[in-house]
Amino acid sequence: MDKYEIIIFWSDEDNAFIADVPELPGCMAHGPTHRAALESVEEAMRLWIDTAREFGDPVPEPKRRRLALA
Repeated sequence: MDKYEIIIFWSDEDNAFIADVPELPGCMAHGPTHRAALESVEEAMRLWIDTAREFGDPVPEPKRRRLALA
């Protein structure tokens, strides 16, 4: 699996940890624990990439460096 940055944070609104992959638009998952969110988003990343390839959409190369967030 390619190495994309994953950002995990707690959401009071969702009462769960949210895992976001900024380089793969819309690729997010959640879980009751940090580890569960990470495991879920790893599967979501595989599905995101497989779906993009299936439809001939571009798959971004991982930047392999920390993203700058404002």
